[in-house]
Parts: sequence; structure tokens; C-alpha cells
Amino acid sequence: MKMQTEKGEIRISSEVFTNITGAAATNCYGVKGMAVRSATDGLVHLLKRESMGKGVKVYYNEDNTVSIELHIIVENGVNLVAVCRSIMSEVRYVVSKTTGCTVKSVDVCVDSMRV
Repeated sequence: MKMQTEKGEIRISSEVFTNITGAAATNCYGVKGMAVRSATDGLVHLLKRESMGKGVKVYYNEDNTVSIELHIIVENGVNLVAVCRSIMSEVRYVVSKTTGCTVKSVDVCVDSMRV
């Protein structure tokens, strides 16, 4: 992401967005962690803290906004709608506050539930 200011140019890498997003999402109630689907066996795997950015996809829009897609694993028995709304709100707020970029959309994909 590239932003132009009166003092110069600011570039924010995709890794910054994925790390901020992953941290914000996993801090929400009911989230076990970020998920990734294995290419070899097709199963969903829970990611460790250091690699949680793999469960996040960031898309840069032409109007200098970002769209974020998250893949998560939630705890069994939680209200999925409430958890997803909480994640959307938290991610939008944290990313906007930290980077100064406008978040156009946050899509949450619940890939699995764990006990």
C-alpha cells in the first residue's frame, strides 16, 4: 500500500496488514486462532502465533482502501454471528487506527470449530 502525503511517500507492506489483522482477530472472544487449508490433504489447520498471517488475505482497492479476508477457527458453542461481527468491528478499527488506511470490507470465513 502506498500513501502520498505532503512530506513524502509512505509504503506499508502486506505483512504489516496481515500481522495486525491476525493479532486483532485472535484477541476477540471465541476465536481459537487463524486457519489455513492444506494444499496436500485439504484439511484445515490451526496456525501458531508466529504464522497467523497466513490466514489473512489483503486486497488493495483502486480507491486507496483495503479489503481483508480472514480464515478462522472458533470455539465450539459460540454464537457465530456475534463472534464474526466482533471480529469485523475490531479488525476494521485496529487496522484503521494503526496504519491510517481506510478498510473497505472485512470478510470472515469460519473454517472450523474446535472443542
